[in-house]
Amino acid sequence: MRPSVYPYLRYRDAKAAVKFLTEIFGFRTVMVAPGNNGGIAHAELAFGNGMVMLGDGDGGALAMQPRGAGSSDSGGIYVVAEDIDALYAKVQQAGAAIVMALHDTDYGSRDFTCRDGEGFLWSFGTYQPDFDARV
Repeated sequence: MRPSVYPYLRYRDAKAAVKFLTEIFGFRTVMVAPGNNGGIAHAELAFGNGMVMLGDGDGGALAMQPRGAGSSDSGGIYVVAEDIDALYAKVQQAGAAIVMALHDTDYGSRDFTCRDGEGFLWSFGTYQPDFDARV
């Protein structure tokens, strides 16, 4: 079954975001639609059976990045990762801003949280929620 929720993010520099998300986090590029002035109008990046969509923001109210919206900690993206220790080492080596170091949770997950180059929060962990897909 395909996911029904696809987070969509607006970046000041979507090309740099795609590069960061693929090279550092390990996302796979599914498609990229070019935008104005050599930018990206729309991109789809997959990780496991999930996907995020992103594009260049135009600075409008609906395209504000976290640091421009008044609060940079209003939410984030959670990604289930299999080899969490290797991913954490790669993210650290890339110099990403670690917000919460790799740790074991009381609910059986191993998690960490970091920011990408434009301030979006990304949490990675081994916990995979279970739900009734018929809802």
